[in-house]
Amino acid sequence: MKTNIGPNNWKWYQFKKDEIEKIKHVINKDCCPFKKEWLEHAQGNKTNCLKTVISEDEKRILSGSLIYKQNFEDEFDHKICHFYMTDDQLITVDLELSSLNHISQELLLRLIDRSENAIDGFLLILGELMNEMLYGIDQFEGKLSKLIWNVSKKNKTSILDKIYKRRHELLIWKNLLIPVKELKMGIEEVYLNKINKGIIFNRTCKRIDRAMVLITEYETEIDSIINLEEVISSHRGNEIMKTLTVITTIFTPVMAFGALWGMNFKHMPELEWQFGYLLSLLLIVVSTIGLYGYLKMKGWTGDLLKGRKKGSYFQ
Repeated sequence: MKTNIGPNNWKWYQFKKDEIEKIKHVINKDCCPFKKEWLEHAQGNKTNCLKTVISEDEKRILSGSLIYKQNFEDEFDHKICHFYMTDDQLITVDLELSSLNHISQELLLRLIDRSENAIDGFLLILGELMNEMLYGIDQFEGKLSKLIWNVSKKNKTSILDKIYKRRHELLIWKNLLIPVKELKMGIEEVYLNKINKGIIFNRTCKRIDRAMVLITEYETEIDSIINLEEVISSHRGNEIMKTLTVITTIFTPVMAFGALWGMNFKHMPELEWQFGYLLSLLLIVVSTIGLYGYLKMKGWTGDLLKGRKKGSYFQ
């Protein structure tokens, strides 16, 4: 357990989940039954949740759980912290500040120590968690940019796997950010008069809003890529079917005459013709060319039998 005391005598208790007896010791100092309910919930909870309470004596309580880091390959590989906050007290369980790679842990602790109350201290932590997410979103942006150019340069069917993988990653980012946005709204709901003008609150809100805007814009980009791929795939499928139909039609005379003269009837006058073989070849060639000319005259072949230009989306 670690305890930090701010300038206005607010306290921050940091616990690990296995320090249950120490948590109970702090919890039992207060007779509020909601604390005990939160503790029971935190022991077994593995999902995001948020609860706000304003008691009859105007005591404000914000508590819940927040998944702040997620492995994109494993559903169950994530980091979750549990928090309980009043005006003058903050309790966190399983919050690993060491996972913050883009700010010194010592610097963050100094900033928290100088904050005026538990609300600002918690907002500083939330702001740095958002900063970590923004760095991760920047890395996702690089992958998305590469994918956009791959659609143009290497538009093969395997690109669909990459598109849907990026789409899944984006859904995970959104799934991480929605509870953070709810938490921001919960803080506004409970501590409305205390934080609206606070610079720490405003900075944290800007980071949350920035992340949500980025995710929304990337979602639009990926949806556009998916729509483009669906159009290309549909066009390719239609083109293949049309091409096969035209080829089948063109070679119908070959198949028809081949079937006719491949029969084994005893009396077939063509077998006795001196130039029967030559005439059959000539008839097959003429009928095939004639049928192709007819289809082309009607405009039913289009450009199906022509090659595509190099770099075409529809190759």
